[in-house]
Amino acid sequence: MPASKQLLITGVSSGFGRALAQEALAAGHRVVGTVRSAQAADAFQALAPGRARARLLDVTDTAAIAPTVDAIEAAHGPIDVLVNNAGYGHEGILEESPLEQMRQQFEVNVFGAVAMIQAVLPHMRARRAGHILNITSMGGFITMPGIAYYCGSKFALEGIGEVLGKEVAALGIHVTSVAPGSFRTDWAGRSMVRTPRSIGDYDALFDPIRQRRQEVSGRQLGDPRKAAQAMLAVIDSHAPPAHLLLGSDALQLVRDKLTALERELTQWEALTVSTDG
Repeated sequence: MPASKQLLITGVSSGFGRALAQEALAAGHRVVGTVRSAQAADAFQALAPGRARARLLDVTDTAAIAPTVDAIEAAHGPIDVLVNNAGYGHEGILEESPLEQMRQQFEVNVFGAVAMIQAVLPHMRARRAGHILNITSMGGFITMPGIAYYCGSKFALEGIGEVLGKEVAALGIHVTSVAPGSFRTDWAGRSMVRTPRSIGDYDALFDPIRQRRQEVSGRQLGDPRKAAQAMLAVIDSHAPPAHLLLGSDALQLVRDKLTALERELTQWEALTVSTDG
């Protein structure tokens, strides 16, 4: 049986964070979860008194992150695994979406995650051990109209995680980007921020996409509990992957993207190499 570990998971009130916390606790691990209200903290700690511990933290309050991590290490011992799960989706045509909504999307999905990483790294580096999981998305590989800010944030986190993995590989620290496809979480429900429509030129393209997303919300193919079990398998691995897709839809869409990219590279290869020398 794998050794018990302590996981620090951001955003454990719902979605993947909640599912992973529950499966980790069931497997005998200890979990510190971040929440944003005292009520959510009480509900989380009730899952497994003594092994489920909550900390009030908003990941956009970056000044509070390092003191919180240091306090967790001092009170509860080493953080073996950081799971950057806190995040949300923004939906809106780019021309219609205020820049402030992009800034907020990146504050949560990117800057908050990086601040968490910077806070745990000194501890992990000192121990020459640790694992960082960044929950990204298939939207960090493939794109679709209407989620430019979300995809941008997830592309950014994928790139940052890949670089980080190369920087810490010799220090005994693993980094895995976990990219789910469509799952039965609240991502497309109340958690999603939607910019109001205003430009009719985009109606034919985007209205069917928005309608379809709302129709399937809660009935997607992916099971969050099975996603959590897959993440635990990665955490228990001695040689975890740098990238892990979750869901057959993500696998197919990313493979299609790679095929299309290879086709385009080949089509324009002569022009590409014409710039040498």
